[in-house]
Amino acid sequence: MGLLDQLKNRIGRSQLRQELANNSRQKKFINLEDAKTVGILFEYTTPEDFDLLRKYVTYLREMKKRVHAIGFFTTKELPQFSYSKTDFDFFGKKMTNWIGKPTDTTVQAFIDEERDVLIDLNLNANFSLHYIAAHAKAGFKIGQFVEDDDHVHDLLLDCPKEKGLKYFLRQVDTYFQKINR
Repeated sequence: MGLLDQLKNRIGRSQLRQELANNSRQKKFINLEDAKTVGILFEYTTPEDFDLLRKYVTYLREMKKRVHAIGFFTTKELPQFSYSKTDFDFFGKKMTNWIGKPTDTTVQAFIDEERDVLIDLNLNANFSLHYIAAHAKAGFKIGQFVEDDDHVHDLLLDCPKEKGLKYFLRQVDTYFQKINR
């Protein structure tokens, strides 16, 4: 990350902390069995990870969960691949302001929709996804443990980035199923 990107990230996180100071979100610890609606945040990195995510969305849908995922892509244009527009939305750098705060109406709709659970698969500490996680109207938020997390998530999982998405999803399932048992 270059010096300019570090400065933007620091400014963005500072603004986010100020915005969250007045946040009075009602936390609701819920397990996988009781959850009816699930939101998923992710960064599109590889076709293999996206295929794994599609399978995870299918797995949740088979459990009768209403699932919607939103992904961030770092390329100038959305990579060419097939996906269900009812399950997935995407946004990129062109849909954020200079510090990375999302400005797209699709993102705002995702933030505003009330959900039982938000699963934050932001393994690369992307500020745009962190911003969405912080403002999302979800009763229970699951994410990766990161220093200086701004207290966004209710359940933090310490999963090294190099272990990858598959490992992280296994951890989510393991702990998500044990809550309130």
